[in-house]
This record gives sequence, C-alpha cells and structure tokens, in this order.
Amino acid sequence: MTDTLLDCVQTETGPNPTRAVIWLHGLGADGHDFEPIVPELDLHGLPPVRFVFPHATVQPVTINGGMAMRAWYDIIVSDLVRREDDAGIRASQRLVENLIARENQRGIATEHIVLAGFSQGCAMTLHTGLRLREKLAGLVALSGYLPLAATFASERSPANASTPIFMGHGTADPIVMLDRATASRDLLRQEGYDVEWHAYPMPHSVCAPELGDISAFLRKVLA
Repeated sequence: MTDTLLDCVQTETGPNPTRAVIWLHGLGADGHDFEPIVPELDLHGLPPVRFVFPHATVQPVTINGGMAMRAWYDIIVSDLVRREDDAGIRASQRLVENLIARENQRGIATEHIVLAGFSQGCAMTLHTGLRLREKLAGLVALSGYLPLAATFASERSPANASTPIFMGHGTADPIVMLDRATASRDLLRQEGYDVEWHAYPMPHSVCAPELGDISAFLRKVLA
C-alpha cells in the first residue's frame, strides 16, 4: 500500500511545469470530473501548472447499500461524522501523500503544490494537507468538511499551520449540510488557520463565481 500510485488524469498549462494542483474528486466520481475546469480557471501569467486528477480506488460504500464505487473512504451514516471510517481515511491519506512525493520527484517542491478537493475529496484535502510534514502552497476545500476532527489537534503538523485555506460551500447543499462545513471552518479558525470562506447559492456543486474565486486564490498562492 505504501508505494501505491493511483492512476491519474493529468493536464499542464504549459511546458515544464514548476507548480502543481492535485485535485481530489467526490464520492462515485473519478479524475475526469474536474478536468474541464482547468481552462475556466484562466491561470495565464502564472508559471506553468500541472493539474493532477487522481482516480480513487473502487470500494463498497455502506450508505449506498454496499455498492462498489470510487471512494476515498467508506461513508457509514448520513451525518458523516457520527461513525467515521478511520482506517479508510488514513489509507487514502497515504495515497495522496504518494502523489505529492511524485511531484517532488518530478521537480516540483511541496511549497509550490496546492491540494484541492470536492466533497469526499475536500475531506481528504483537509485531513491530509494539515497533517503533512512539509508546507504546501495552499488548500482548496469545496463542499466538504474536516473528518476525524477529534484527533485533529493532536495530529496536525506545524508545517502547514500558516498555509492559506480556501473553503467554498453551497447554501442549499443537501449532501454535506452547510452547518457541517461551518463547524469545520470554525474549528480551523479556532486553531489559528487562515481560512478564506465563501458561501454560494447552489446545491452540492461548483458554480462560476466560485471558480472565479478559486482562480484568484490560486493566482495568489502559486505566484
């Protein structure tokens, strides 16, 4: 498990990229899900960026009747946090860390890498990024929440204590309720994190104003 590299969709904004964005999809989707947003982010003027969209492994998901689908971890109950798949979250954490290490091997320093994710991918972004022992450029956390919150304070890494975090959420999200996200935001702010918070009038999705705000954030942290 420790050396496993997930299959990925990759696209680059120019030759010989010196920046990277690793973007984690949501439950039941795959790495192609967010591939089309790269041109919409309009990152001209930045150094070349490699976007990496990994495919999560296929596994049974309890809340969907045990149906097998691409998932970063099992979802056991609908409130997401009463019973959490600790082992599954930590196994995917190692897989995401392997992707960061591969970008290092390809010449991109961790401080020039943004970890991003939507829904379950957002949960993995916050879980992995804030425990990572090397500083990231930033975290983009969309329509998700901070998992394993009870162990967060004791496991977080000082390396990313000042890393900027973009959090975006839909006010009409029926999958990850808004109050689940705001509780995560408030916990992170209480722990001293720099959280840029945005709420949008949308369901469990991404909208054009949000993409504009993400673009501005990436321009700032990847410059």
